[in-house]
Amino acid sequence: MAVETSSADRERPPGDGGRYGERIFRPADSGEADRIDHGALAYDAITLARLRRLGAGPGWRCLDVGAGTGSVARALLRDAGVAEVVAVDRDTRFLAEDPPEGLVPLEADVLADDFDPGRFDLVHARFVLMHLPDPARMTARLAGLLAPGGVLVVGDAVDLTTGAAPDGPVTAAVRAMWRGLRDTIGTDVSWVPDCPRLLTEAGLESVAAEIHVPPLEAGSPISRFWADTWERSRDAMTATGLVDDEGLDEALRSLGAAEFAGFSPGMLTAWGRAPGAAN
Repeated sequence: MAVETSSADRERPPGDGGRYGERIFRPADSGEADRIDHGALAYDAITLARLRRLGAGPGWRCLDVGAGTGSVARALLRDAGVAEVVAVDRDTRFLAEDPPEGLVPLEADVLADDFDPGRFDLVHARFVLMHLPDPARMTARLAGLLAPGGVLVVGDAVDLTTGAAPDGPVTAAVRAMWRGLRDTIGTDVSWVPDCPRLLTEAGLESVAAEIHVPPLEAGSPISRFWADTWERSRDAMTATGLVDDEGLDEALRSLGAAEFAGFSPGMLTAWGRAPGAAN
């Protein structure tokens, strides 16, 4: 009997541009930290509020996967008062800048077979799994890093450019972005709505999820984030044939126009708790 599998069950073929941060979105590129921080300004408050509602606070030992500039890790220490955050990334140059007490930068590859930094009360990964092959395997691996009663929280992008989405330059740019990033660095968001199932299959309990869609307003952090992202992935986007340079320039002008109204890609956050009593 043939068994139907979702995109989350299949390992994605690698793109021709290496992985995230190698040819596109390289940490060494001028302005990359600013691009990441624009995204942080759009999402950090939502993320931190969810982590605190799940119990993150004094005494907790946390792992932040794909920590970027460290905005979530620093907020956990500063605002939630957790004991420690191990902030892991393949390039920790941004994390090493004036680290607060309790922040432990760890330069490591989460795909490496020997990646095992310990057990944590909280494991958090935002906009990470969408760039990695085999999200189901990675979800199970992150769940395995939880202490008894610990919580795994993952957030990834949700594509709202469905067939019912209004046509226009921004919609065309978003569609070209997802296709171009998949073709070059293997980014895939098609499986993201299935994330709660992956958490359940990883053995976690009390699984739930929510979606946040920040408004696209002229000059807002999220509009600046997408503008920077499109400029950095312009070649990959135009190579799809879904948008040309003129169309992309029109989309960028739309993002900066006060009269523009449209949807940003959303962020689906899902979480689940490891069996057993918390320490």
